[in-house]
Amino acid sequence: MRAVLSIGSNMEDRRALLQTVFDEFAAETVAASPVYATPPWGVTDQGDFLNAVLIVDVEEGPLELLRRGQKLEEAAERVRVRHWGPRTLDVDIVQVDGVISKDPELILPHPYAHERAFVLVPWLAANPHAELNGTPVSELIASLDSTEVAAVKEVG
Repeated sequence: MRAVLSIGSNMEDRRALLQTVFDEFAAETVAASPVYATPPWGVTDQGDFLNAVLIVDVEEGPLELLRRGQKLEEAAERVRVRHWGPRTLDVDIVQVDGVISKDPELILPHPYAHERAFVLVPWLAANPHAELNGTPVSELIASLDSTEVAAVKEVG
């Protein structure tokens, strides 16, 4: 099963927290974006995020993949104090090829992905031919302000 994961962090050692997801899926990663610095979305009175996208081929189904991401969030001691608030680690499933889900626990494709430059810009970097609901991700980005989504230069 091919899935698109959007990962983000705006607390503590953001890069190290993202690295835990890269490490977890290393053997299953088909493509990965660079890391991007992005302003917060939704609730803006918090620090900037680091975000990335991984495209993975996994054996488990969508709900099992969701649980795997939640375990990584728990290991990062994520606490859900407020919706769209600060977080140590966020692992979202954006899309799973061939899967549409209206289950409140896991709606697929992700219901807000089309309006989030911090998801779409990294996704396009990982896959220049990416599509969401049949629309090229490049077209979706063109309708958004993506000027504040900037690739983070590697240190060292």
